[in-house]
Amino acid sequence: MTDDAHRRPTVHALLADGTTVCIRPVERADHEQLQGFYEEMSPENLRLRFFAASRRSAGLAADRACAPEHPGHRALLAETAGRVIGLAEYDTGGTGDSADISIAVADGLHHRGVGTLLVEHLVSAARAEGITTFTADALSENNEVLRLFADLGLRTARRFEGPEVRCTIELDQSDTYLTAVEERGRAADVVSLKPLLRPEVVAVVGAGRKPGSVGRAVLHQLHAGGYTGRLFAVNPAAHSILGVPCHPSVSALPKTPDLAVLAVPAAAVPDTAEECGKAGVRALLVVTAGLDADQARALLAACRSYGMRLVGPNCLGISNTDPQLRLDATFAATHPHPGTAGVAVQSGGVGIAVLDGLSRLGVGVSSFVSLGDKYDVSGNDMLQWWESDGRTELALLHLESFGSPRAFSRTARRVTRRMPVLTVDAGRTDAGRRAAASHTAAAATRTMTRGALFTQAGITATHSVGELLEAAALLHSQPLPAGPRVAIVTNAGGVGVLAADACAEAGLQLPAPTPELIDDLLAVLPDGAAVGNPVDATAAVTEEQLTDCVDRIMRYGGVDAVLVALVPTAVAAATGDDLVRALILPQSRMNSSGGTPIPGPRPKPIAAVRLEQALPVELLPAADGGTVPSYAEPQAAARALAHAAQRAAWLARPAGTVPDLDGVETERAHAVVEAYLDAHPDGGWLDPRVCAELLDCYGIPQLPWAWAETEDDAVLAADRLRGADGRVVMKAHWPGLLHKSAQHAVHLDLRGDSQVRAAYRDLETRFAGLLTGVVVQPLADRGTELFAGVVQDQVFGPLVLFGLGGTATEVLRDHAARLAPLTDHDVHDLITAPRCAPLLFGAHGSRPVDLEGLEQLLLRLSRMASDLPQLAEGDFNPVLATPGGVTVLDARVRLLPRRPHDPYLRRLR
Repeated sequence: MTDDAHRRPTVHALLADGTTVCIRPVERADHEQLQGFYEEMSPENLRLRFFAASRRSAGLAADRACAPEHPGHRALLAETAGRVIGLAEYDTGGTGDSADISIAVADGLHHRGVGTLLVEHLVSAARAEGITTFTADALSENNEVLRLFADLGLRTARRFEGPEVRCTIELDQSDTYLTAVEERGRAADVVSLKPLLRPEVVAVVGAGRKPGSVGRAVLHQLHAGGYTGRLFAVNPAAHSILGVPCHPSVSALPKTPDLAVLAVPAAAVPDTAEECGKAGVRALLVVTAGLDADQARALLAACRSYGMRLVGPNCLGISNTDPQLRLDATFAATHPHPGTAGVAVQSGGVGIAVLDGLSRLGVGVSSFVSLGDKYDVSGNDMLQWWESDGRTELALLHLESFGSPRAFSRTARRVTRRMPVLTVDAGRTDAGRRAAASHTAAAATRTMTRGALFTQAGITATHSVGELLEAAALLHSQPLPAGPRVAIVTNAGGVGVLAADACAEAGLQLPAPTPELIDDLLAVLPDGAAVGNPVDATAAVTEEQLTDCVDRIMRYGGVDAVLVALVPTAVAAATGDDLVRALILPQSRMNSSGGTPIPGPRPKPIAAVRLEQALPVELLPAADGGTVPSYAEPQAAARALAHAAQRAAWLARPAGTVPDLDGVETERAHAVVEAYLDAHPDGGWLDPRVCAELLDCYGIPQLPWAWAETEDDAVLAADRLRGADGRVVMKAHWPGLLHKSAQHAVHLDLRGDSQVRAAYRDLETRFAGLLTGVVVQPLADRGTELFAGVVQDQVFGPLVLFGLGGTATEVLRDHAARLAPLTDHDVHDLITAPRCAPLLFGAHGSRPVDLEGLEQLLLRLSRMASDLPQLAEGDFNPVLATPGGVTVLDARVRLLPRRPHDPYLRRLR
């Protein structure tokens, strides 16, 4: 692979204080600026950098950094507003996998994370080049650089040699390192968002004098909402709008805004953003829609150049309901109610619906961001903000796209441990998706890819805004269930049946009550009650009886949640009984909102179904100050309980680990890939010999085989490979052949030389001009035919798929998927998720297949895809699973010339 393949483009990232900095490779034209960078350093800084305070060092260092590109050397600089503020470089000196590293930071800019950020980017570049170790020499008194190395999160060893220290840094990408990078990124991100979400001064640029403009609507919301900071409008034709002081330009404002809201025509957005940047504005909210490509590039360039965070364009606005701030910079019709739900959406219409629903429920909003076209601030940013703001207890997302799904997944896994994260799974279809080239690509729908991301990250994924609000209501108001077991109580048998069907369809369990519980309930229910599951308390049940019934079930250890389905009856109306109170009175004993725990079993969630209810979901006030969710449909209540049970199960399971694998030859695999791409610059499907060599690098078991290009070679191969029964299989091959069975390019059950010759001649005749050879294999034993594959998604990374294989794999589509790298838990989920899973565990008295071997196959496939970004598709079908082992019978692999991409590298979108 060429050296250019490892070059990193110019990127922008955040320093520890939230400042935006540009990180880019050094160019020859930077020599004069770099020499000046060193010459401006204090003698003390020069001495610590070069071990001597010589001014000659400046020119030599600039010469070295600006030397022509060559393998084993990288030099990166950090600059802001065109000024170099840091430089870091490594050089192997031609020694192979170890490189010396040096770092320099401008005077007055230490302790802001410049050096650490540069080193992180060098680490990423070095790994892509095969470098495994950094070494650095420093004076023992240079505490700052020694602390930098120690705090990286990488394994570092020190060796003292007189006044100097020799540091050796291992570049393994461990979870410890990723967590350290993640924490540095989170801290910087939160600081950078403060001007956006906690601004002290706001200016609305483009507020019109007449009603009807978006800018005027935003200004009205800010002013009427009681924003506590200083508020200005910018309009050259007015002195005051809605009582807010107006000025002709941003530069004319008496105080520089932290946040500028841009509601100007699309053509004026770039120049207005540039003016804001020059004035010192620190964040932009662009509600304007319709920017063309040039205007979009200019807007983002201005934000990067001046270090402004950006929300939008084409968005509804932002809101922070903190009583000390009361920021409502939206053009929604009403102000969001204060509360505990953080909301981030891409669609303004969805945002309005979610805000209205949360306000109606009484859950309320802590902060709201309409991301719009999402040029900069993303869902990942907002998760980190909510994690730190001290007010958010529930996160709701509506994301139509992901900039860095793997970084988002790591953030979400951490945040979801602390609060529920819910999403509407938008964009589940992809009508424009290319025609799939292989079984793997055909199976890897965008729905499956997003589902894998959400499942692995512990995100509660819903299919509509209504379902999102249903789940949010229960997660906000109720404790999590210990499991999926639900007891149903009703005063109408038919409604109980509907509720039972809904629970079963949602994947919940309806355990039968024990004899003891049956006796206990019959003692308090009216005559004629049927105590099963559902419990039919009959229309004659009184409020007191229903209360006792629900209370006993809540204390029963055999269920994890209670669903009460009620209909209004004339009997209850005549006696003045309010059956709904049976739901909310026991809540005082359940500690759903932080009260003193009651003795006995852990609290359980309770939900109501009231078919006459006008709204899809409501929160009923409970006697203890808490709330109980009430649904108009049993399906809605069952879905919400199922989401809660899934979240509880995810939280109860320890975080998975990526197992170490023996027998993996990563360097050899890279050599195989690079050799193929050197010969095929556009990539393509590997021939059987190269494919087998690649699989062998990862210890993936394959059925013995031989390659033959003539009839005689095929006979010799068959003689060598025949098993005890003497039967072999012959498969045609030519570049681009994928579905052999569909092309009738396979001959099975060949016995004797004559049948082998006849099969070869048949393939040679029918595929004349295409056939390049055949693969001969022994006939495999009987077993379960499975499918395993991987697709390298350009956005999401490698997706591993598994399920039922053979010729019916595309018809039945019995597949599950998880994003690589797979943990031990992910592999277990993959194996147990498909409908064919019982076959693997010994259904109908048969012996289970080699489950450990199956796990190893999937882990090794995951490792191969994670190591090799050039692996576009891998398709193992069939994979034969038997009690004695797991073997790949047929494999196809496609490579494309892609360079490594570090999804965890700190950078802005």
